[in-house]
Amino acid sequence: MNKRVAYIIFLVLLNIGLDQYSKHIVRAEVLPGSRTEIVGKLLQLMNVENSGAFLGIGSDSHPTIKLIFLLILPVIVLGIVLYYLLTNRSLDRLSVIGFSCVAGGGIANLYDRFVHGSVTDFLFMDFGFVQTGIFNVADLSVTSGMILLIIASYQQKRKSENVIS
Repeated sequence: MNKRVAYIIFLVLLNIGLDQYSKHIVRAEVLPGSRTEIVGKLLQLMNVENSGAFLGIGSDSHPTIKLIFLLILPVIVLGIVLYYLLTNRSLDRLSVIGFSCVAGGGIANLYDRFVHGSVTDFLFMDFGFVQTGIFNVADLSVTSGMILLIIASYQQKRKSENVIS
């Protein structure tokens, strides 16, 4: 195994491990349905099982629909992302980190769906004028990864514009 592949596997496993460890603590220590202020109302700790997708979308869907859209389709998409990540040697470091975060977070939530039948969400933020949904570390990984991919794409675009000018 070369250094690049080892680096990718490390990043993916780090994202999965941090997510699963945090969920393990929440399941063991935080009462379901409870709400604890960590930083006032800004950051709150909860324990909510989400049987749907983002913000509980699809929780009440037919089991076949849930199977397709919450298990089968994500497995296919994550397989494609991992294949692309491991085989595309032209990716810059920021893109590798971004794709690794997306893959790790996606795998972590997918693992929960297979093992627990739902995903444990536990963080909530209230900025006064806007609130987040209840989320977890895997969601943070996916979101952070997407932000890194957007930044990497913007940097690549700027580089190509500088080459043309």
